[in-house]
Amino acid sequence: MANKSRRGSTGTPSRLSQQAGVKPVHGEKLQKVLARVGLGSRREMERWIEDGRVSVNGKVAGLGDRVGGHDKLAVDGRPLATEGSLHVRCILYHKPPGEVCTRDDPEGRRTVFQRLPRLKTGRWISIGRLDYNTSGLLLFTTDGDVANALMHPSSAIEREYMVRVMGNVQDAMLQRLLDGVMLEDGPARFTDIQEGGGDGINRWFYVVLMEGRNREVRRLWESQGLTVSRLKRVRFGDIFIPPKVKQGQWLEMDRAEVISLYRMAGLPPKNLKTGTTRERLAMERQFVTRRGRGATGKRKR
Repeated sequence: MANKSRRGSTGTPSRLSQQAGVKPVHGEKLQKVLARVGLGSRREMERWIEDGRVSVNGKVAGLGDRVGGHDKLAVDGRPLATEGSLHVRCILYHKPPGEVCTRDDPEGRRTVFQRLPRLKTGRWISIGRLDYNTSGLLLFTTDGDVANALMHPSSAIEREYMVRVMGNVQDAMLQRLLDGVMLEDGPARFTDIQEGGGDGINRWFYVVLMEGRNREVRRLWESQGLTVSRLKRVRFGDIFIPPKVKQGQWLEMDRAEVISLYRMAGLPPKNLKTGTTRERLAMERQFVTRRGRGATGKRKR
């Protein structure tokens, strides 16, 4: 009796079906679809699948499953609408010092996600991160694909920082930082250094990196026996932090900025989904409140 072609429990073609010339079922990997909807990174979604939290068409999913547009997905028993993956929201946030870039902090510190508008479906994904004492530009998106592409080391996207350095900064040190120095996790360098003013032992510089390794700006200056006393990211690729967006404030990115973001990621842009009327009003109130305060922080009468 001839063997019938069959598929494994993961939804991928079995070796027998491949030998028989049966075409594999088209579709995307389940973890990729979940990440794109904005539930988390692909690695995190793989853990959810392994933990049995995801079902496809009423059956517990397995790692390696592929799904198409007609499949019904659920997470923790709740149906998941995947049509939202065709649309994207992107915002920029001016992170103040003293906030962490994780969703939940064991030490109870404030996180960057607490000030962001709440989403009914999906969630905000941070494109990179800044350390606890660093301020400046952070980008958030609901599209896991663009976030992963922009954070990948091969993306080589410029990140510009404004940094105040304490110590006797010499030209030879700046040249070494441009040529490259060896850190504990490999070679590193600035691709550009521009003076930003100051004198004595406190001087400002604008520096550019092509990667986002942990505390890399600080560690580069420390390799020359210098100390970073202030650090702020002012640019990510083509996106600058607008002057009107002060620490703790966020701004919805417009279509031109979102297209630029996808271009940097090497991906086709998605349809831009704007926030609700309530969110837009809340966003505008940030700037009105800031402009209406005097130097003491009290609202003018």
